[in-house]
Amino acid sequence: MALPDSVTTCLSQPVHYAICKLGFEKKDTYDIANILSGNGEVCWPAVTEHVCYLESDQSVDYIKSIRSLGPVCESVNSYFKSLTKEQFVIQYASWFHWTNCTEVFLEVFDVLQSTQATEVALGLMKLTSCLERALGDVYLLKGNDCPFLLRDLLASEQLADVFGQAVMNVLKVFIGSPHGLNLRNVLWHGFASPQEIPAKYCAMLLFLTAGLGQLLETYLLQTKGVLVHRPYVIFMSLEELDAFPGNEILSIAEELVKLSSFVLKIMLPFWIAALTAFKQSRYADSVILLLPQLEAGLRLLFTTTNKCPNRLLTAESSALYTTFDEMLAKHLDNEEVNQLPVVLEEPAMESDFKSDFLWDFLNHQEGPRIRDRLSHGEINLETFPREIANQIVGFAITILCRFSDEAMFSLKEHMVIKPLMNCASCYQSRFHPISRLKKQVLECMKSIHLWPELATVPEEQEQKIKGLEGNAEANTLVLMVSEIIPQLQHYMPQNCCSSDDPMNSVLTERLLVELCDTRICTLYSPRPVLEVVVVLRKISAQCHQVSQQVIAGAGLRHTQWLNKTLRSRQRHNYRRMLNSIKFLSPVLQLILLLITLELVSVHSICKKNPFDYQQYLKFLKSVLQYTENLVTYTSPDKNKWDETMELTKKTLIKIKKISDRKLMLMHQLC
Repeated sequence: MALPDSVTTCLSQPVHYAICKLGFEKKDTYDIANILSGNGEVCWPAVTEHVCYLESDQSVDYIKSIRSLGPVCESVNSYFKSLTKEQFVIQYASWFHWTNCTEVFLEVFDVLQSTQATEVALGLMKLTSCLERALGDVYLLKGNDCPFLLRDLLASEQLADVFGQAVMNVLKVFIGSPHGLNLRNVLWHGFASPQEIPAKYCAMLLFLTAGLGQLLETYLLQTKGVLVHRPYVIFMSLEELDAFPGNEILSIAEELVKLSSFVLKIMLPFWIAALTAFKQSRYADSVILLLPQLEAGLRLLFTTTNKCPNRLLTAESSALYTTFDEMLAKHLDNEEVNQLPVVLEEPAMESDFKSDFLWDFLNHQEGPRIRDRLSHGEINLETFPREIANQIVGFAITILCRFSDEAMFSLKEHMVIKPLMNCASCYQSRFHPISRLKKQVLECMKSIHLWPELATVPEEQEQKIKGLEGNAEANTLVLMVSEIIPQLQHYMPQNCCSSDDPMNSVLTERLLVELCDTRICTLYSPRPVLEVVVVLRKISAQCHQVSQQVIAGAGLRHTQWLNKTLRSRQRHNYRRMLNSIKFLSPVLQLILLLITLELVSVHSICKKNPFDYQQYLKFLKSVLQYTENLVTYTSPDKNKWDETMELTKKTLIKIKKISDRKLMLMHQLC
């Protein structure tokens, strides 16, 4: 689709005026000595006197404050430009230690010496991110739950108690308040182009951060407090994030950036800087630059496809502006269907790849939530993983290709681009609750399949453990499982159930893998589906815990048996455990199979004909109760194996009655 290429700014007129003009209206030359003591400390009273207040309610008058602080910011910027790096480090480095990101702030000083507008904007994004995190650490000196939003953090009584309300009002003029310059948000949400961010505001925030360090040092000395820094988020299992091949994806990326209609021309320097940063292995910088531009491009698409061009610009402080959350929602605020997800995908692509990818990397609670964590300072920028940057760059290239001229067909068929697009066509959500359930089921099955390898009593020694040969109850339960399985075979792949051995032919990891590989639409899953998935995940988690407890308990008891340290009662208990393992394994595997069959079928049914799940949820919750009781009974301090057997028998009877009826209903609805 054609996108407008005449956008000259993404800042609304009032916001553009506030950022680009208001702070330049006063032409006074401000003497830096007014706000800087001889030893380099910030004279806060001389700074706070420039904050103006409304007569009506004594709240901050942001317009007058920005105008008044403009010459001060200019003076600070000139002062920093007059310093060498060595002078700056000697005088100010120690005042940044409270942020736990001293190197980032020293880099911002370097940026101020350059004339690259993109570098200033990048430095300001990193500065606000690290400053927010540090302020959150200070908040926790006096409070418990740190506010998620910067504006709420700056408005907190806790920070006002430490730094003083007048100081917090200065910060609110620059960041955190939609009534002020709001520099953090206009950059992180992709509204400001490089040339629209005056370097003097970056210099002023650097100066204020050092001043906050001076105030905090005094406060900690007076209160004998200790500032504790929260640990950074560490990304585990990076292989889960691997959607795109790690090949030379940058070889033609710059050409795509210049030709794709997805890129706003005023933002082109950000794109070029992002690709350059990736080439230089500055992975955090690359992603910090790319994410706001993806948001800006998607906002252009969103406003064009949904016919609301006014939403392209920053909204006034009285209204919300269009961000990822709204752009990825199913409906607009007027309840009409959001057209963006449809437009995003390639015409021949059946999947919701781009929407799924964005939800995975940005929104799903169990995903990496890259933008949130980067912008709020939760990630160590120095150790940002290349793997994540590679995925963001790869995704960006697929969008650039999607919105490029048909004349670029040969470029799309390029030996680098084509494999990328093939990966995109196969993408399935990794962090949607349904996807996490699939992962849970397979991990639990792997755990249960370790049971046959558990050390057990040699056959010639079995008679020494009284009652081990009496397995009638366990065999009965195994038989019940084998009777339930044929009821399910109509809902499984063909030829997977052997009439000679239905249990061992069905209760396999291979079958679960095959079922879990079934593509399921996760985008905008209906509430009934999500309710079912929540319960299924709890059941799977309990099954896994039971398996881990059995493995640990069996290993411990076998060692004690070999060492002849088991008392009479413990030997009897060990016998009951070995009996129980024989039926618990197929029972748990049956439950995992039922979970997977339900998962594969329930979503498509619900999309076609949503129906009341309450009755079936009641059944699922009874299975959940059973697995929770299993966790208790099989725990090392309980070992209630007879009770486990009786409880399992009742649950299997219930499963046998309802599974055939439920699955038949689902089959009819399909």
